[in-house]
Amino acid sequence: MTNLFNYIDRSSPIHRLSGASKLVCLLLWSVAAMTSFYTPLLVFLTVLALILFRMAKLRIKDVSFTLGIMLVYIALNNILIFLFSPAHGVELYGSRTVLIPLPGRYSITAEQLFYHLNVILKNACTIPPVILFVCTTNPSEFAASLNRIGVSYRISYSVALALRYIPDIQREYHDISLAQQARGVEMSKKANLIHRLKAASTILIPLVLSSMERIETISNAMELRGFGKGKKRTWYASHPFTPADYVSMIFCGLLLIASLALTAINGGRFFNPFR
Repeated sequence: MTNLFNYIDRSSPIHRLSGASKLVCLLLWSVAAMTSFYTPLLVFLTVLALILFRMAKLRIKDVSFTLGIMLVYIALNNILIFLFSPAHGVELYGSRTVLIPLPGRYSITAEQLFYHLNVILKNACTIPPVILFVCTTNPSEFAASLNRIGVSYRISYSVALALRYIPDIQREYHDISLAQQARGVEMSKKANLIHRLKAASTILIPLVLSSMERIETISNAMELRGFGKGKKRTWYASHPFTPADYVSMIFCGLLLIASLALTAINGGRFFNPFR
């Protein structure tokens, strides 16, 4: 069964970090990556993200489905950018170097390809840290982390429940799918795509009904335990900061400062090798 946004318990330096520090690092990293198109910085962040992914002892097969979705998104994003704005790189970098002349405005230029490279790098350096955070942070600890940085514990616990519920939905979908196939509904790769989509749609109604029943059970259990009555709550999964947590947050803070400094020194967000 394919796992999507599921906590993977491993013994690694990334797993041992506090959920609060990982959340702060993710926010600082994301801002540093998203506010800059400085290519050397994006390359550095991409390589560093891959190193951290390796340090977390995650395997490609553990997140293959999620990575597949992200790769499709990156491909569609670049295709749509080229279709609707094939000269955007030319406008940004102020020059035009035609590599492959094509009819109309769709000539392939070095500036446009370089812009697409930056778009790919920006996605490549932001997506792995998000996957890393989700896969290495226990949902209960994530809720404690949100509450620790000032988010209401009611909202924090709701987010944690949602993350915990994703694997349950996947498991329920898988069980219903097997039941449908046992009744003769073909949903394997032997059937064509249209038939498989129609068959998958028949799973939605029982999946929604079972989900609603589970939501009602959880809400009743929380209400009986008086959840939400107090202004504060304690957390079993909360971890105190260690020196590694402080080092990680300081390092990510320095990355953000470096991103802003490079933008100021460069005179803009875009690194221009065509000057």
